[in-house]
Amino acid sequence: MSEKNKSSFSDRLGFVMAAAGSAVGLGNIWRFPYLAAKDGGGIFIFCYIILAATFGFTLLTTEVAIGRKTGKSPLTAYGQLHKKWGGIGIITTLVPIMILPYYCAIGGWILKYFEIYLTGQTQIAATDKYFSEYIASNFQPEIFMIIFLVISTTIVFLGVDKGIERLGKILMPILLVIITAISIYSITIRRTDINGVVRTGIDGLKLYIIPDFTGLTLKKFVIIMIDAMGQLFFSISVATGIMVTYGSYVKKDVNLMKSINQVEIFDTIVAILAGLMIVPAVYVFMGTDGMSAGPGLMFVSLPKIFYSMGKIGTLFGAIFFLMVIFAAITSAVSVIETIVSNLIDKFNFSRTNSCAIVSLYGFIGGIIMCLGYQQLYFEFKLPNGVTGQILDIFDYVSNNCLMPLVALLTCILIGWVVGPKTVIDEVCLGGYKFSRQKLYIIMVKFIAPAMLFFVLLQSIGIMKF
Repeated sequence: MSEKNKSSFSDRLGFVMAAAGSAVGLGNIWRFPYLAAKDGGGIFIFCYIILAATFGFTLLTTEVAIGRKTGKSPLTAYGQLHKKWGGIGIITTLVPIMILPYYCAIGGWILKYFEIYLTGQTQIAATDKYFSEYIASNFQPEIFMIIFLVISTTIVFLGVDKGIERLGKILMPILLVIITAISIYSITIRRTDINGVVRTGIDGLKLYIIPDFTGLTLKKFVIIMIDAMGQLFFSISVATGIMVTYGSYVKKDVNLMKSINQVEIFDTIVAILAGLMIVPAVYVFMGTDGMSAGPGLMFVSLPKIFYSMGKIGTLFGAIFFLMVIFAAITSAVSVIETIVSNLIDKFNFSRTNSCAIVSLYGFIGGIIMCLGYQQLYFEFKLPNGVTGQILDIFDYVSNNCLMPLVALLTCILIGWVVGPKTVIDEVCLGGYKFSRQKLYIIMVKFIAPAMLFFVLLQSIGIMKF
């Protein structure tokens, strides 16, 4: 028996915490809040919840079931379902390989900001050009990237039960407590600006959760739906091979449907809380203008808010970036484990050798990502109209091209080639009920493929709005 087949989560809680840890990463803490602010608050949240309960549920159930049914990593699992469709595994494997280098670079940025607040340098982080100057500086981004990579790879080296599962069981409850505490504080903030205008966290809360239909057109609604669908890929870690890998570690006697529901609920709650934690505070200190900060929200806008809070802002900054470190590490671990699992499965490497290979790749790739803002800096026009650097190119190819393609091909394979019964039988193994079976069949055969085809065309720039 191979080392991979000896690995498994000890119980259902272990799988739920590990899967939730992968899902609750930077996609929820960083991306969800600014999308919600950009897309009309409550409208985006409503669309997201509906899609999570249908579209996201379908993809998550499919991938976890494929993993447990085959007991294999993504690279070999699809071929085991149908020999002629093994190519999906190759495409799927490319996703974490492309994600790992730039995720480690971003993880290094987060570690640096945590160090800033831990040492009380709040004012430095709040300056306008600090972030851009830092990532363009020599050595420091590379050093923090390496530290992040070493921490994440060490956890994977410890194994599924002693490393990944234990990490999830410890960090996820802590993460939830920290997010909840900051969310409550964010709502209670009250501030009067230099013009005498009073803004409160409650006002920001209303802006966040109450739908704003002002100027809502069909085109704008479609864009919001596309944003929400794109967010789901980040939020629940589908189309990356991660959930197939984690599914392969789930024991046959575990209630798969109950576990998937818990992952889905946990992820959605954390995503909404992340917005609740950030949006009211941004509104109080920066008004509606601060809501348009986009991807720079975490590294540019929030440091300004922490500085405006005075001494307590240093403490909250440290707590916030500690929380983001937890989220980033749990996600990075899942990405690394997926690549390691593929190496063990396909080439029969040991976990030690696989971790060494992935560490070397992560080191080289991470250095290149960092140099992309330094000596290797250049601007490239992406098909979606965004101008980016090396990191942005890797992000675009993995998230805008490969992930929708993987999800689309997976739905076609399950919906029309091997049949939904393949997944249904696995979910019902042990006499458990598939509570949303009819919805699943309709989604995987018809609605999800159509939506994914639409998203893919929009992502690669063929169809624009």
